Amino acid sequence: MNKTTKKVALLGVLTALYVVLSFAMKLPLISHIQTDLGYIAFGVAAVTVGIPALVVGVLGSLLVSLLTSGWVPIGWMLGQAFIGIACGLAYRKSKNIILNTVITILAVFVGVGLIKTGVECYLYSIPFAVKFAKNFIAFVADTVPMLIGYFLATKTALKKFIA
Repeated sequence: MNKTTKKVALLGVLTALYVVLSFAMKLPLISHIQTDLGYIAFGVAAVTVGIPALVVGVLGSLLVSLLTSGWVPIGWMLGQAFIGIACGLAYRKSKNIILNTVITILAVFVGVGLIKTGVECYLYSIPFAVKFAKNFIAFVADTVPMLIGYFLATKTALKKFIA
């Protein structure tokens, strides 16, 4: 198999894993906010394929949302795209674990806390302060599995699969 085929196959597998992990275990926090273990697959994708990992985040969030509620989560998808681009780019440029951890935290904060919040406030006329408080909890809950995915991928041979 050539490199492109391997990358596309890996993106497909990781997207499916994102969906499965998102349904595997949910720890309810507040309202409809829960931990999303799909971010583990998203973190692995960002390390292994870089910026194309945004496909895992965007398609994964779309499929999870369609399967659970039947709606298209535009804010979540745009936030996931940002996280995929930011983390994918950072992980390719830097091998510094501390720097990449900080970038991951900031990327998930911007993606979930700001982009997702802003889009949802605009689309549904929700006051920013109300939505930001809920999405801040989601940011914390999503950062942990994203970092787990990052650390898992840096300690495994997954990157060699597409080399």
